[in-house]
Amino acid sequence: MQPPEDPADAPAIKYKRIILKLSGEVLRGKSSGDPIDRVTLERVCAQVKEIHGLGIQIGVVIGGGNIFRGLAGEKRGVERTTGDYMGMLATVINSLALMDCLEKMGVVTRVQSAIPMNQIAEPFILRRAIRHLEKGRVVIFAAGTGNPYFSTDTTAALRASEMHADIIMKATKVDGIYDKDPKKYPDAVKYDEITFIDALRQRLNVMDSTAFSLCLDNNVPILVFDLNDGHAISRAVHGEKVGTLVHG
Repeated sequence: MQPPEDPADAPAIKYKRIILKLSGEVLRGKSSGDPIDRVTLERVCAQVKEIHGLGIQIGVVIGGGNIFRGLAGEKRGVERTTGDYMGMLATVINSLALMDCLEKMGVVTRVQSAIPMNQIAEPFILRRAIRHLEKGRVVIFAAGTGNPYFSTDTTAALRASEMHADIIMKATKVDGIYDKDPKKYPDAVKYDEITFIDALRQRLNVMDSTAFSLCLDNNVPILVFDLNDGHAISRAVHGEKVGTLVHG
């Protein structure tokens, strides 16, 4: 029989409060084509539950691209402002799906919306959001910033700055940031870490320019990692090298 692990031997937690940025596209079923695939949703929520169990304070920002994306709507003739509000409502649908799945796993969750819709979500109130985190609740920030022309990347950067988060963890379909598209170029080189200035200089597609500027100005590091790695977030919060870290 193995002796119980000594808490002193357990790896230290590097990040105590994080903002997890998820693309809405990660919820789309690869085979079924469903906007919200149940198996994928449960896999994402299982990762959130894993780090929640470590005592990490977690805020989540999710996009709506699996349902509607404002820029794509503009190409189909939808007026840009209207399209962006449609996209914000799509993020609310995804946020409610995440909340439902997390709470069925025993994780107490709150959805806060930047657009008032009191029957289904709390309004975003900074002090209330911080209090939820301090009480061990996962907070999902829905409806973007509440304004058109701003992406959910910008929402993540804004909420991370407001909440004094230690880091933004951005889940993607690749295992980090490369000097060029690894799907097109086999010789693409992955960065383990890179500074904000070097990322700007090389025009690397980390986040959109508004979000990136917010992170740069407020010194909020960004970790870009592969969501398909089932324990990537847990390893990252313990300080292991995962994905690519963008820092000051």
